Amino acid sequence: MTVVGVIGVSALYLLYGWLASAIVASYLSGKKGYGERVGLATGLLLSAVAIVIWLAVPARPSSDWQRRKERRRDGG
Repeated sequence: MTVVGVIGVSALYLLYGWLASAIVASYLSGKKGYGERVGLATGLLLSAVAIVIWLAVPARPSSDWQRRKERRRDGG
């Protein structure tokens, strides 16, 4: 019976990691101007790889990510 409990705990931690990566991917895609749905979909399908992908995708010119980048560059 203890093996079932160990597998259950591992599965729970993997589930939390999967959901956390989907949340982070959704946040990144929303900030980069592509919408949160796209990021959520990639996060659910690709798991932690989606975070790396969204860090590499360029931001749209009118996105929060791009405006923040411009503010830092201008010194304000």
